[in-house]
Amino acid sequence: MAVLRLFAQAREAAGTGRDVVDGRTVDEVLAGARARYPEGFGALLPNCRVWVNGEPAHGDDEVGDDDEVAVLPPVSGGAA
Repeated sequence: MAVLRLFAQAREAAGTGRDVVDGRTVDEVLAGARARYPEGFGALLPNCRVWVNGEPAHGDDEVGDDDEVAVLPPVSGGAA
């Protein structure tokens, strides 16, 4: 079970910033999160970046009990 960390809109959509979700890969962890949280969370995921232990991740990357999967929604704003 990996630690799932959610930021910004992902945290708001899920109603939590941290959870423990079962899965052997990033895709399995995210599928478990989609099933657990309201549908707004799942709708947001395609636009998010996912990192494992501070590194960019792919869906088939394996995760274990000591891994942290972070979901980072796009950030808007900036200098014009």
